[in-house]
Amino acid sequence: MKLLALGAFALASFAAIAAPSAASAQTAGPQNPGPVIPGVCVYFNQRLLAQSTVGQSVQARMEQLATEVQGELAPYGTAIQTEITALQQGGQAADPDGSRRTALQQRIQEAQALEQTRQDELRYTLGEQRRLISAQVEPILVAVYQERGCGLLLDRESVFIANPAMDVTDTVMERLNAALPSLSFNRLPVPVQQAQ
Repeated sequence: MKLLALGAFALASFAAIAAPSAASAQTAGPQNPGPVIPGVCVYFNQRLLAQSTVGQSVQARMEQLATEVQGELAPYGTAIQTEITALQQGGQAADPDGSRRTALQQRIQEAQALEQTRQDELRYTLGEQRRLISAQVEPILVAVYQERGCGLLLDRESVFIANPAMDVTDTVMERLNAALPSLSFNRLPVPVQQAQ
């Protein structure tokens, strides 16, 4: 049934969306990464989201919310599948005037609309949590940039290899962990202007 498959997909996709895996967020490089370039710093936001305490708390909460959504949608899928089976087994005699099929089609559309609404809410909720994290990270990053005497700050995702001594991510993450260890939140409704 499409509804259950989409519910399972939603759970898996929000686990992936919420934060990249720790393995993919690790910085890897050669044994001798080259010289430190004065004034050049590197920052890896995806690693911060994956490994900071607040990033991990958001990931865990998003997984809980996705599981709740899947639990909310599962009864719809079960009821719909039961009705499909009954109609298939009963043949024409089970629905002589087509009203059961019409009602089933309406329930499927309602379930799909609910599922889409919940997925939109989860995406919006994740976006809002990331926005809150970014608001906390920005002044920390600016302070570290100034303290380290950076003249250029590169995004680690755009840099293939960099000397780890130029990476400011750990320093930013340590300060973020102290300033914002976690976020508490529930699934948020999507504002009307964004839902359209």
